[in-house]
Amino acid sequence: MLKKYQKNSIFVQKASDKMTKILREVPPITDKDCFYIVERHKSEFLYPIHSHEEFELNFIERGKGVQRVVGDSIEEIGDYELTLVTGDGLEHAWRQGNCTEADVREITIQFSADLLDAKLLSRNQFSSIRKMFERARLGVTFSMPAIMKVYGYLDGIASLEAHFEQFLTMLKILNELSLDPDARTLASSSFTHREDARESRRIAKVKDYISVHYAESLRLEDLASLVGMAPSAFSRFFKQHTNRTLVDFIIDTRLGNAARMLVDTTSSISEICYACGFNNLSNFNRMFKTRRGYTPRDFRTLFTKNRVFV
Repeated sequence: MLKKYQKNSIFVQKASDKMTKILREVPPITDKDCFYIVERHKSEFLYPIHSHEEFELNFIERGKGVQRVVGDSIEEIGDYELTLVTGDGLEHAWRQGNCTEADVREITIQFSADLLDAKLLSRNQFSSIRKMFERARLGVTFSMPAIMKVYGYLDGIASLEAHFEQFLTMLKILNELSLDPDARTLASSSFTHREDARESRRIAKVKDYISVHYAESLRLEDLASLVGMAPSAFSRFFKQHTNRTLVDFIIDTRLGNAARMLVDTTSSISEICYACGFNNLSNFNRMFKTRRGYTPRDFRTLFTKNRVFV
């Protein structure tokens, strides 16, 4: 069921990619396998930015300075890293960044989306795992306390010879991680074009409107009227239900779509700026750098430099 493999995935080109040629990985999971696992000790991170339909849990030890790329989220990790990606087509990779460690340990576990089918996940006992899988469509990274709780399971899972014990260990890992109150989502919903289906109808209606009209002028009064609320009441309602102000959500939506255009098109940065609702190029560059950690030009270069033609 679960063995210790060297990395031997197959890559295919995504035909829809216009610019950066993000690779589509085909992990070597057979119909008879529950998991595919690979443990590596390395000093370099050379794996290209890629995507796949399988769920992936990636653990890194002694990796301070490694650069994690999940959608339009680019961050430098600490000594320990544990991230779950369940979004089919969500681009991700761990890059060298500023890591100088000579012996970095990495454990990657990939499993099919139907390992736990929808009927099982609908049971009360699996509700926290189901919610975690939904959040991880944007990528979820876990806190240090959660990593330490599952460290013992991760440390020995590849060496377990009893297949059933491996499966139970994996369930324990998923359960513990699903209870992490400090887990964070990574990619923006506008970059991935995925929204939270659990949101209230009023919030969802406004978000849907913004996702279509983000390039236009958006006024609080007009958005509030969509759901029959006074502007001040709707502003408070939106913040209470999303933990973000409406202005922040609009900016992040525009930036997420801009990041997607930087990846998928050859449009100039100026063209992307105005196409995504910004009316000042300097302000766009500054805001993109502040919220994404990179200028639009550097963000595009990061993806372009990771092109691999197969």
